[in-house]
Amino acid sequence: MGQATEKLEPRIYVACLAAYNNGRLHGAWIDVDDDADAVRDAINLMLKASPVAGAEEYAIHDHEGFGGVEIAEYAGVDKVVRIASFLRARRKLGALVLEHFCGDLDAAASALDEDYRGAFESLADCYQVMTEETLTIPEALRLYIDWEAMARDARLNGEVFTVETAHDEVHVFWSR
Repeated sequence: MGQATEKLEPRIYVACLAAYNNGRLHGAWIDVDDDADAVRDAINLMLKASPVAGAEEYAIHDHEGFGGVEIAEYAGVDKVVRIASFLRARRKLGALVLEHFCGDLDAAASALDEDYRGAFESLADCYQVMTEETLTIPEALRLYIDWEAMARDARLNGEVFTVETAHDEVHVFWSR
């Protein structure tokens, strides 16, 4: 379960647009912690040091440590800080679930908090474990149960969604 617990250290590269529009590169890498004001202060320091006097506008030209979550060029600082905070708390699995929900932080948090079933080698293994926890299966019938078919039907019916973090590591969530 290494990838799901991978530590993320989000940071953004913020560029001065006045310098950029004048053919000069000026910007700074900024660590994104839980304090939006600290990020804004770092951006303002970068702008004050610009080779173009009176620089006020900036754009996010790069980012790293967001676990694959894309950060828009003109994303607001508050949103970037919320995403970074979410990812530090939820790690790589959080990034993958956030991607599943197209960047909807509330939906991703809800899925992780309320709908997470666990990590399994496959969705079929999840259904086998879940069934065996709730039913006593007679030995004479055990070999006739098609766990793969149960898992496939559940996925096709929209009962679950999965996030794969490794070849044999599937995280299972109930769908709403």
